[in-house]
Amino acid sequence: MAAASAVFADRLLRRAVAGLPMRVVYPDGTVIGVGDASSPTLTLNDPDRLARRMGRHGLVGFGESYMAGEWESTDLVAMLTIMAPALNDVLPRGLRRLRPLAIGKPAVPQFSREQMQRNIAAHYDDVSSDLFIEFLDETMTYSSALFDRLPASWPDLAQAQRRKIDLLLDAAGVGPGTRLLEVGAGWGELCIRAAARGADVRSVTPSDRQAWLARQRIAAAGQSDRVRIDLCDYRDIDGHYDAVISVEMVEAVGHRSWPDFLRTLGGLVKPGGHVVIQAITMPHAHMLATHNSQTWMQKYIFPGGQIPSTKALLAITQRDSTLRLFNMISLGDHYAETLRLWRERFMQRRKTLSHIGFDEVFARMWELYLADREAGFRSGNLNVYQWTFVNTAAP
Repeated sequence: MAAASAVFADRLLRRAVAGLPMRVVYPDGTVIGVGDASSPTLTLNDPDRLARRMGRHGLVGFGESYMAGEWESTDLVAMLTIMAPALNDVLPRGLRRLRPLAIGKPAVPQFSREQMQRNIAAHYDDVSSDLFIEFLDETMTYSSALFDRLPASWPDLAQAQRRKIDLLLDAAGVGPGTRLLEVGAGWGELCIRAAARGADVRSVTPSDRQAWLARQRIAAAGQSDRVRIDLCDYRDIDGHYDAVISVEMVEAVGHRSWPDFLRTLGGLVKPGGHVVIQAITMPHAHMLATHNSQTWMQKYIFPGGQIPSTKALLAITQRDSTLRLFNMISLGDHYAETLRLWRERFMQRRKTLSHIGFDEVFARMWELYLADREAGFRSGNLNVYQWTFVNTAAP
């Protein structure tokens, strides 16, 4: 059975890339694809092992094979960008047959507080903050930046992150005396900039390490009197606020919890107040096809995570909350550029990472993660929006 699955997986891979502008090179010299020598190339170091992994674990196995060094690419992002459309169900039937390969174990039912804590810890607490310090800029902002021009360079990144944060704060109407709630603290940069405007900020996070480092950064900025960081699940937040901001947090709560998450945010802001959400999105059909499966990204990078579609989030806010859309802005091209800069920095610091305990398998895993995300934005399989909602509840 395993041998038959491997043969089937190899045939699907060959069919998927046969008409793409890239090359897949086998050890015996066989070349698949319509690309030329200048095209992105996927070199198979061990095609048999790759086929067995894909036969057993589908696209999860494809990622695991890269982690194991069984294939390489001359341009990982370009190659993944070209292959990304093969993951969409809207493609011709031959490529659509790749979709069953993505299916793994069923998704966990609606997250408990304990489950969400474990999932968040897997990404932020089990991995040392030293990793993020190595490839993030001085603001320690782990979300899309907003550049004043594209393409950008590393010296542009910190200011671009501040520009993105200021756009969020402006959308929420944050100024002197604003009672601001931030759901998902990150490492504190948004809190610092909001406090500098004279706002009183409460920021919550389920991550111990994020909370600790955010408090240190806030103290160093002299804003501890205006900012309170709480280690807290979003369901346990109390109080009412003039504005609420949440940056790339909805992706972490699981699709079954989206109605509760959005309803909760709406209930925490005063009538007429703004809730501003920044979130990564994917096409609705792709979301439906993957929300009950386990992807490589969920297994190795974001356990329990699920990227929503714009259609899903807007339908939920309309049906299950008092929030109504006021404005939306796309930052997709800017996220692709942000990820490129992170990935290049990560690769530059690879030796340093090995010295602080991150081995080669881990490095290849994170290289693939950053490259795959960048490819997603460059191909249009992913986007990111800032949504501004107004709470229409009666006073």
